[in-house]
Amino acid sequence: MSGERFESLRNAFRSARLLLAAKAALAVGLAWAIAPHMPGVTDEYPYYAPLGALLSMYPTLMESVKSGLQTLLGLVAGIALALIVVVTVGPNWWIIPLVAGVGVLLSGTGWFGVGHEYVPIAALFVLIIGGQNSDDYSLGYVSQMAVGVAVGLTVNLLIAPGTLTGAASARIDAFREQLAAHLHEIGDAVSDSWPPERDGWVRDAGALADTSRQVRHALDEADTSRKGNPRAMRGRHDTSEAHDRLEALELIAVRIRDISEVLADAIWDRPGGLGLNPTLAEPLSAACTRVADCIALDEDDSTAAHEARESAARAVRVLLESVNQAAVDSHQAMGPGVLMCMHLRRILLLLKARE
Repeated sequence: MSGERFESLRNAFRSARLLLAAKAALAVGLAWAIAPHMPGVTDEYPYYAPLGALLSMYPTLMESVKSGLQTLLGLVAGIALALIVVVTVGPNWWIIPLVAGVGVLLSGTGWFGVGHEYVPIAALFVLIIGGQNSDDYSLGYVSQMAVGVAVGLTVNLLIAPGTLTGAASARIDAFREQLAAHLHEIGDAVSDSWPPERDGWVRDAGALADTSRQVRHALDEADTSRKGNPRAMRGRHDTSEAHDRLEALELIAVRIRDISEVLADAIWDRPGGLGLNPTLAEPLSAACTRVADCIALDEDDSTAAHEARESAARAVRVLLESVNQAAVDSHQAMGPGVLMCMHLRRILLLLKARE
């Protein structure tokens, strides 16, 4: 738990977060300075401008634009709801709770995005705070919020946030290293003893799917950060290659998980599992280790990388020959060795396609 707290604290002080905090402070200050100079009665409600600036400040430009517009839409809807009450029955002890309930129902329609919470809030503010001056209050409320949103968007555009492609690429590299380490761990566990005594690789296999989803989310955020961002106008932060890399790694992760599950079924005699011939332990360990080396060297075009791939191909061929020989000796063609060999060959084909 302490490690998670430290990681959360470190994330809060990353450069991107510090830039966002500085821009939020600047936008709030500018909105507060501009708000008293608004024309008419709107200058009586300057405190809503800094709020609008703060609500429009998001890590990416598209999120800022979207959240700002959705917030204003929610405000307008709530104000309209309150004004209908004002010009008809008027606010009283029973109509105010009713309006709050209707506002909550409207906010659940999904029409207002992140601004859905402001539908009932705006309605209540107009009825309770606005009172007899609901018209002036409504105008000041929405106008000053719009000023704040405009200031926030302007600051976010002039001081454009960095794209998140670098962070996403780093997550993809870490995912690749995790896959290689997991396959290495399987190879080491099989070579140490038979049946393997270490079982950490079984638990780690379940984490691969979670990691894959997290990396995919990080890449989606990187795509969002590029939209409308001046820093991405010249294609310097293109993510097409990152998408190709992640797609290949996701396919590799599926095959490594299958290898883990099939091996675990064979070792612990799980329902549906088939026994693995102990003579396959050594060639299986060698094949897993060599293929893991190739995964770790993905994207590397060096002589060492080519030699690693050739060594992995030979190790998989040796495993295939051992599987065939074990099938002949035992008169049993079905077994986990066949499936694991197929998966390892498929991983090599995926790596070759990337190359």
